[in-house]
Amino acid sequence: MKNSLLKKISLAAAIGLVATTAHAHFKLNSPDSWIEENERGDPQKIAPCGGTLADGGTRTGAVTAISGGQMLTIELEETIYHPGHYRVALARTINMLPADAMPLVMVDTERGPRSGRFPITENPVAPILADGLLENYERRTGPISTEVRIPNIDCENCVLQIVQFMSEHPGHGEGGFTYHHCAILNISADTDMPINTNW
Repeated sequence: MKNSLLKKISLAAAIGLVATTAHAHFKLNSPDSWIEENERGDPQKIAPCGGTLADGGTRTGAVTAISGGQMLTIELEETIYHPGHYRVALARTINMLPADAMPLVMVDTERGPRSGRFPITENPVAPILADGLLENYERRTGPISTEVRIPNIDCENCVLQIVQFMSEHPGHGEGGFTYHHCAILNISADTDMPINTNW
């Protein structure tokens, strides 16, 4: 009887541990991701473009062509819920992508310290295209989408980065409070529009 009770308590504790340590996940459905993603969107922990220490990700070779100055639809799928928001950046090389933001505060909870909300860049400048996108503090999962305007430039193999900043999160060793995905874009400037010289 005692052993049976101990097994039940151990099982309940294990289930509780799994439930409290689950992390948010998202998939990049469009434009095509630069690495292969599984059904949850993994691997996506390491900045700036995903992967993990154990799995840097298998390159897809996918490249999306787009005209400069046009709106680009970004289609995501939240596979595990976590509150927070998204940021989109664009750089000529992966090394020029912005660093991950840090939470404005850490909040003490009964489960230990958790991230508060993250700063949102209200008037983004290069390399950030948009910030504060798809902000969510309800239990949302499933497909979501947004649009960003691509600068009017010529840029072969430009790197588009989409990151999810996670509030109410304890953090993880490989990516802090952020998950990452990237896509490779070939951008051709529209000669009928002004060139974005600040990019």
